[in-house]
Parts: sequence; C-alpha cells; structure tokens
Amino acid sequence: MPSAIEESHVGDRAFTQADLADRELPLVIRGLCRDWPVVAAARESDTSFAHYLAGFDNGAEVDTLLMAPEEDGVIGYNPQMDGFNYRHFRVPVTEALRRLAAYSRHDGVTSGVALQSAPVSACLPGFRQEHPLPQLQAAIEPRLWIGNRVTTPAHFDASHNLAVVVCGRRRFTLFAPEQVGDLYIGPLDFAPTGAAISMARLDRPDDPRFPRLRQALAQSLVSELEPGDAIYIPPLWWHHVASLERLNALVNYWWKPAIGQGVVPESGLGALMHAILALKSLPRSERKAWKHLFDHYVFDDHDPAAHIPAERRNLLGRLTPALVEQIKGKIRSYL
Repeated sequence: MPSAIEESHVGDRAFTQADLADRELPLVIRGLCRDWPVVAAARESDTSFAHYLAGFDNGAEVDTLLMAPEEDGVIGYNPQMDGFNYRHFRVPVTEALRRLAAYSRHDGVTSGVALQSAPVSACLPGFRQEHPLPQLQAAIEPRLWIGNRVTTPAHFDASHNLAVVVCGRRRFTLFAPEQVGDLYIGPLDFAPTGAAISMARLDRPDDPRFPRLRQALAQSLVSELEPGDAIYIPPLWWHHVASLERLNALVNYWWKPAIGQGVVPESGLGALMHAILALKSLPRSERKAWKHLFDHYVFDDHDPAAHIPAERRNLLGRLTPALVEQIKGKIRSYL
C-alpha cells in the first residue's frame, strides 16, 4: 500500500524557501494559504471562484488543452505515439472558465479541459498582490493551472516546486527519483506536457505492458489536498496529479537556488540528453570510465578541487556569470 506524504500544519512551525530547498522528501503543508481570498471564494462555490478569478482577467490568451471524453481526462499520447491526445488552444482565462462551466452542467463523462502553466502576472494582473506568499522570494513567478477531472501522469520538474490548491481537490501520488525504472517513462524529447511522462496508468496496475508498475505503487507517497493546502515537491521527484472535482485550480511556484553570484544552475535535463548523445553508444568499458569521472566531479560528496589553489579552480571553484559564459563557449566547441 502507498504511504502518506509527510504533513505539517501552517501553525506548527514557520518555514522559509531555504528550509524547503534543504529537504530531500516532499511535504504537505495544510492550510498554508487558507486565508487567500480566492480560497474563500472557492469554498463558497465554483461560481464564486470563477467570478472572482475572472475579475482579474486582462484578456491575455493562455495555453489550454481539450481532450475528447473517451480519453478519461488523462493527458498523454495518441495511439500511434506520433502526437498527443488533445487539441491545443490559446484562450483567455475567462473563456476557459466558461467552457468548464458548460461541461459541468452535463451528466456523465465530458471532455477534459486543462489550462496549463499560465504566468499569473501576464493574465491576471493584481492577483499576486492579493495573494502573497512571503515564504518565497518575490521574484518567483506564480503559475496558474485550471481544469476539470484531468490527470497529468507521473513526470518530474528540474526545479523546486511549491504548489497551492485554490479550488477543488487534487490527489498527488509521488515517486522517488530512483523509481524511474518502474514507471515506464516515454520519450525524453517528445512529451505532451514538455516533461517526460509515465506511459503507465496508475488505475490500471495489471496492464501486462508495465509489469513493474505495482512495485512503484507499493513505494509511492499519496496525499489529497483541499483548497488552501500546499505541497512541496523536491526536484526530480515524479508526481502524478489527479484533479478530482468538476472544477479544480492550482497555483504553483518553481525556482532554482543560485549556485554562485547571480548564477542559476543549467538544465539538468539538457545535460542528461547531451550525455545520452555523447556516451550511451560507447563500449561498456568506456562508459564505465566516464562513470568514474562523473562520480568524481559531479555526484560524490567531496571537493574534487581541494588540492588546487582557490584562485585557480575555474569551473570547480566559485562561479561568476562571466566564467559561466566562458565555460558555455568551451562546451559549444565540443559539440
């Protein structure tokens, strides 16, 4: 059976962005944003939530997906895997809310609608000022997600992620990074959400194509979040997100801690793809040799430059924007 995600309540203890970034495990924070006006509107009714949110809408178009009823609201591939199982539109937030309201009046299975990753400052100016999150740096841009009973299969983010449910309920099923081999991940460079996703449906654990899925489910962490609840998901943790009501909404915050003066880490996913291109086809003995180098310089918890004078460590020392650009040029010369 899955285990519950560790929980804290907003009154239990204070936390900071650095506290979250230091965690190795996910955390549910009950009631973190219970006082947000949008949460109060959602608790009143779906209609109150929609009217409240529409009051901020400036008409900017945002990415919205529409799935046929037979897809059960699960975002994924088409049967040939040469495309995806949805149609893509760009519409204002209010138009997406109207479509969701129309579908909510139908009994039975309806089309799936998912407004995805809309930058709040671009489409709902004023919302952020009314809904502060002082635990995070002000420069972190919140993003809005709205839909009906839609499911996003297990995927990971390279950034730290704090997500707040503001309407409806969402079930989060999380898997540790080392469970990647039991989740049957699709192509890294061709995915419906931009991030590689699991091709296995969690509600079909007996699918013969995915025999190790049960192993992943047995080690999974699960929690259902109500309006005002938040969840912190560490980088590279696989998360499967199921929206459970006819109207659901979430606001999330992604960030990467700086690793030097004004230096933010590069994309680990880009490094992974480059490593596949550069190393995967090499003979086993050569791959093993490269593994030693990667362990020494990247993955082992020691300082590989301790014997080098601090002012001569270059890439292995203190990073500056100028040095990062210099190293990028050297990387490009290897391509």
